[in-house]
Amino acid sequence: MLKAGGYALIAFAVFALVFALLPVSRVAGAQTGATLSGVALSLYPSRDADAVWRFRAASVTNDPLTGETRLTGLSEGGRWITERDKAGQPTGRRVLDATLAAPDLTIDSQDNLSTHQALITLVKECAAIQLTGTPQQPVRVEQGNGFSAPLTKIDAPSLKAEIPQLRMGFDFVIQDAGPSTVISDLDVTETCENGKRVSHKPSSRK
Repeated sequence: MLKAGGYALIAFAVFALVFALLPVSRVAGAQTGATLSGVALSLYPSRDADAVWRFRAASVTNDPLTGETRLTGLSEGGRWITERDKAGQPTGRRVLDATLAAPDLTIDSQDNLSTHQALITLVKECAAIQLTGTPQQPVRVEQGNGFSAPLTKIDAPSLKAEIPQLRMGFDFVIQDAGPSTVISDLDVTETCENGKRVSHKPSSRK
């Protein structure tokens, strides 16, 4: 379910009503749906109840015929999850789990996200994940599952990788992948502490 704030939702409803009431001859060939500018919106996926995606976008276009919402001029994209205590109980707070940067984004009727290129940063692992898609196979973020792309480059402390046909969960677990190039740093010079990379001097070998 897409939450765009009270004014945004009212605007969508008004635009949709106007388009529905116009004679067919006047709207033939016209673009359906409504476009809003300068929008902050939140996406609450039904298949990922613990998560909420938040974005700012220069332009948001909704097409009621396809059920798709397209965001352009994207900024401040992030996935926030419910914080839980050691007993697994919700604390009532949300914490930033991942950031997402992309030139544009399409949200389909199932709340899945797609684009041709994206950078996802997993905060807990300090992992920067560059995803590159093709016209036939875009980058996809599937709610309740993870993300996938034809080509992925990973830059994380002690690990560098280039992986084709990657499917990975938000827990940094690879679900599927093609033949990969992976470089692991045995002399760890970086660690991830509280979502930030911390440099260390390499250990000297005897």
